[in-house]
Amino acid sequence: MIENEISYVIKGCIYNFYNQTGPGLLESAYEYALCYELERAGLTTDCQVGLPFVYENTKLDLGYRVDIIVSNRVIIEVKSVENLKDVHYKQLLTYLKLSNKKLGILVNFNTSDINTSIKRIVNNL
Repeated sequence: MIENEISYVIKGCIYNFYNQTGPGLLESAYEYALCYELERAGLTTDCQVGLPFVYENTKLDLGYRVDIIVSNRVIIEVKSVENLKDVHYKQLLTYLKLSNKKLGILVNFNTSDINTSIKRIVNNL
């Protein structure tokens, strides 16, 4: 599957999961339950993946962690915050650049309308 096809399945899984739980849980609960839902849909997932930071050809282990990588192609950044901020978008775009991935999904589960809380971030797609 290509990134756009994967993102379609991801959005469906987010809707299914959110409609059963709603807002108010911790980010970690949303993250691991979403991984479970994605795997049930037939996608491979890696949760809490270490992301190295390479600066001037030197790998620096700074403890960056990507919430979810789906099918080794799409990054999902899970939030459970009052409002998404610009820094959340920039964080995901930086993760896409550091990992050479083209598509990321930023989702904030702490909302009354999940439709407005799923954002696609692209990196040269």
